[in-house]
Amino acid sequence: MDTQQVSAPPRAPSAGVVHINVRLTDGYTIISNRLSQHRGLSLLAIGLGTHIQSLPDGWRVGIKALAAVFPESEARIAAALRELEQHGFLRRIRERVGGGKLATRTESYNRPQAAARGRMRERVAAPVPEAVPEPEVLPAVAAEPVTAAEPVRVPEPEPVRVPAPEPEPVRVSVPDPVPAPVPGPRLVPTPTAPRKPRLPLPAPQQPTEALYAAAADLLAGLPRAAPLFLLSEEDARGLVPGVAAWLERGARPDAVRAALTDDPPVPLRHPAKLLRHRLAALLPPPLPAAVPVVPLQNCDDCDRAFRSSVPGCCRECRDARAYADERCLIGA
Repeated sequence: MDTQQVSAPPRAPSAGVVHINVRLTDGYTIISNRLSQHRGLSLLAIGLGTHIQSLPDGWRVGIKALAAVFPESEARIAAALRELEQHGFLRRIRERVGGGKLATRTESYNRPQAAARGRMRERVAAPVPEAVPEPEVLPAVAAEPVTAAEPVRVPEPEPVRVPAPEPEPVRVSVPDPVPAPVPGPRLVPTPTAPRKPRLPLPAPQQPTEALYAAAADLLAGLPRAAPLFLLSEEDARGLVPGVAAWLERGARPDAVRAALTDDPPVPLRHPAKLLRHRLAALLPPPLPAAVPVVPLQNCDDCDRAFRSSVPGCCRECRDARAYADERCLIGA
């Protein structure tokens, strides 16, 4: 009898990602690898583009609407939208609606190159046919008078000159330039808006040279972990008391570095001002006061240990002495 051949299942790779997929019948969206594996986009922009392509038509994808759903700030969401616009995955158009108002329409593309070519073809105007010039009509030649002595001379008809048609110029359709994306509104407060008072830079309660030296070393080493926070010598000298106050309150250097440089705004124009604001606004609370420890004393009578700030006798020996003195008084 023939032996049935059994094929072994393919082995899973020993490292890297392993896909365990289930066939989906509803609740899914087809996303192009041009977006999900784009090397020029940040992970936030890729995730935001994937979310926008999964939404139905007419869904609001403004900065405030997205910030109300996701934990990222409005500045990071605005930067991700600009990335998608620069690479052609997104296009925002301002249109006039009824009542003289402006509305923003967002167009999402899963293949930006094909969508751009389609828009160019629609904008190319159809060529206008040129009018064919009509041939010139030559005037008729009058016949000479006939005399009896001479035979009648019939003039030979001259050939009609038909102008040769000029070659039509080749029209090369030049696509209209793609309009630059309209930047979104900048979330800047009005000049008349009330401003909060500026918090003062904290300072340590008991400054020491070692504490200030550790703070200066931390500020000088910030560009190693965050290259955007490259400070001048004057800015670093002015921020040393604030970092020393953090270290005095028990904050570890790596925790201070993460709190000062995490999630910077894009673009970062004034790193020293940002560090000064975070040092004042995110200052941790002071350490709780240490509970005083009462020292141990040896009892003068029984030599047992008891806690007291002054030497003497323990409670039992004091009670015994008081009782003994009382009996003596009674016996007298």
